[in-house]
Amino acid sequence: MGATPPVKRPRRGMPAMPRWELETPEGLRRGLGSPALFGIVQGFIAASVYFALGLVSQAALGYAWLVFLVSAVFFGLVVLSYVEGASLHQERGGATIIARYAFNELWSFIAGWAILLDYILLIAITAFVTTDYVAVLIDPVADGLSEFLFGSAVVVGVAWLNIRGAGSKRYDRFAFVVLADLVLQTTIVVLGLLLLLNPEALSDPAGIAGTPSTSDLIFAFTLTLVTFAGVDASSGLAGEVAIGRKGLKRLVSARLLAFIPYVGISLVAVSVLPLEAGLRSGEDDYVDAPMLGVAAAFEQAWLSDVLRVLIAISAFAILVIACNAAMLGLSRLGYSLALNRQIPSAIGRLHAVRATPVVVICAGALLAIVLLIPADLEFLASIYAFGATISFTVVHLSVCRLRWREPDRDRPFKTPLNLRTGRGELPVTAALGALLSAGAFIAVITLHGGARWAGAGWMAFGIALYVIYRVAEGKPILKRVTIPERALTRRERREAEYGSILVPVLGTPLDDDIMQTAGRLSMEENPDEGEGGAVIEAVWVFEVPMARPLDARIADEDLKQARRALQRAKAVGEEYEGVEVATATVRARRAGEGIVREARRRGVEAIVLAAEEPTRMRGGPLLGGKRGLYDTFVGETTRYVVTKAPCRVILTAPPGESSRRPRMPSRRLDPQAAHAPPG
Repeated sequence: MGATPPVKRPRRGMPAMPRWELETPEGLRRGLGSPALFGIVQGFIAASVYFALGLVSQAALGYAWLVFLVSAVFFGLVVLSYVEGASLHQERGGATIIARYAFNELWSFIAGWAILLDYILLIAITAFVTTDYVAVLIDPVADGLSEFLFGSAVVVGVAWLNIRGAGSKRYDRFAFVVLADLVLQTTIVVLGLLLLLNPEALSDPAGIAGTPSTSDLIFAFTLTLVTFAGVDASSGLAGEVAIGRKGLKRLVSARLLAFIPYVGISLVAVSVLPLEAGLRSGEDDYVDAPMLGVAAAFEQAWLSDVLRVLIAISAFAILVIACNAAMLGLSRLGYSLALNRQIPSAIGRLHAVRATPVVVICAGALLAIVLLIPADLEFLASIYAFGATISFTVVHLSVCRLRWREPDRDRPFKTPLNLRTGRGELPVTAALGALLSAGAFIAVITLHGGARWAGAGWMAFGIALYVIYRVAEGKPILKRVTIPERALTRRERREAEYGSILVPVLGTPLDDDIMQTAGRLSMEENPDEGEGGAVIEAVWVFEVPMARPLDARIADEDLKQARRALQRAKAVGEEYEGVEVATATVRARRAGEGIVREARRRGVEAIVLAAEEPTRMRGGPLLGGKRGLYDTFVGETTRYVVTKAPCRVILTAPPGESSRRPRMPSRRLDPQAAHAPPG
């Protein structure tokens, strides 16, 4: 890829800006690497072993390992849909991004609000469970007020770390801790299968502790969903970790293999835990700390004592890491919702120095501490299942819908088992996942009254907040409205007239002019000190001839040219204070059709277009025909965009016979006024 010419220079009449104002806020900067991604995903799964195992075993009895096995299959379906959706639109946001492009902004908010609830619950759950394992080393924190204070201290400490901000190196170190815990859990599985496994766990599960009811089995399955937390957290990092097509396949395989130790530990657990006594053995309660019950089952006293200490230390470290990762996911998701005007922007306000969403973090920490008061792990896990089943259902349905809405879009990863139906495809795995997720949601609201009312109240409050806020701000409920990231760093900043602007890039010197027009437009509506701004979406349209399929391979040289042009456009556009430029490539039979389709799909409020030179072929009255409205002014692409665009179109003057002529001022054309010639 060629070097981009330098463009960071002050414009005439504009004050020179310091370099730091052009960068992403430090607290939310892109750049987490693959080790950090592994630490976040595997950390959630490892942490869930330390508490979900007891809940599921208590409900499913000897069939717990079968419930985990079914859960592993469902986990695979969820992973497939998330990876395809996140790779299709590589933006931060996880399920919210997938739902936004598949449906609309309201469904995007519903998915995001449900996941926001889950992050808060995960913070509370992981902080609460740390007390049971720390009690092995520090007995006074076992229960009562000391338990609540210790859990609250964990929440406050994690919130403080996230307000300060954490670079990728910290999460890379977390990955080593997670890897060490994975080794410990695998060792326990091997020792347990060799020394503790009861053959009846495989041949006669009912012989271990009786047969659970069907409702208990279904409820146990919903409780396993707490282990899926890392899926949305990692997909929310799309665009921050460079990964190719082969890497995506390896990522899917790694996530599925991560569940194997989980199933093995459940086999050992049902063989040794006192299921008939409700997971109680004397004074020990293994519901909240099941791994301590597994360690206590070893007959060798030295082995049991060593494992108890190692488990206590590792569990505390992993649970704190998972709590921190949940807070990271909460802060990023809350910031994304504020950035897209789905919640009041004041909630997403960034810290003046650390550039972290301090309001979101503090609010999440406060709610998590309140949730510690009941000290009821099953209640918290069931509410988590309420939010998870909503978001998973939306993601599966979104992947299905995108197969029809964007059938020709390049997919770095595509789920297997697809059925061709009309112009699109039906991904069988996503369809099956949607059915299972919807069924699990019905089971949660049917079997657990507390989760039903708490979850419904949270969702009702969120949707009411979203609708009232959008209506009060005069913004559409179903369309995307964004603000620049810098708008959340100053309290007196006003938003621009346009939430987003689409700019087709041509790969010519004229690109600088149209990007400068878009940049000035984002500032001219609020000229005072350059406040306000807009998100500029620069797109390159590949025109694919009818003789070739739309998904035909694009030549490497053409791809390089498009990337160079988009990189240049991004650099020019982001010269302007408060302007963020997103880039993308699309395919279409005709450029005009592709531009209009992208404008409608992205919900932009304006298109800035470089009017191409009109054709040299003349007809009209001279040849017995009738002159078109714009035939002497602009070409075919411009006419199509002006007449078909769903929003305002802003044209720069066509170059005419010589591109060296002085550039004419930009013009604004409304689609409704397309029959009035420009000029």
